[in-house]
Amino acid sequence: QVQLVESGGGLVQAGGSLRLSCVVSGRTFSNYGMGWFRQAPGKEREFVTAISFHGGLTSYADSVKGRFTISRDNAKNTVYLQMNSLKPEDTAVYYCAAGTVAKTGWDTTTDADRYDYWGQGTQVTVSS
Repeated sequence: QVQLVESGGGLVQAGGSLRLSCVVSGRTFSNYGMGWFRQAPGKEREFVTAISFHGGLTSYADSVKGRFTISRDNAKNTVYLQMNSLKPEDTAVYYCAAGTVAKTGWDTTTDADRYDYWGQGTQVTVSS
């Protein structure tokens, strides 16, 4: 069984930064494409960013492009989300997700249905 545990959320002022971490255990981390999604109160879950299983490809939602950076450290079984220039509209619960190579492929995927495992989420609150 694969387990994902996020950390790093919190309260930050607009313009500030946070770094989220997601540690994956239970299977070979390098076999999984990884993604971050978020869900704000009253809104549907939305794609934020993803990184391929090999780490060479990334993709971002337009709303975070240029401000957020995803990375992975296969030696530490960890995927990171560096968030800079945070805005109040970034306030949400952030979820880490892992998908097998068979489902996420060589490239990245924005499709939540292609991710098999999810973390419990970490709250990010950006005050204005």
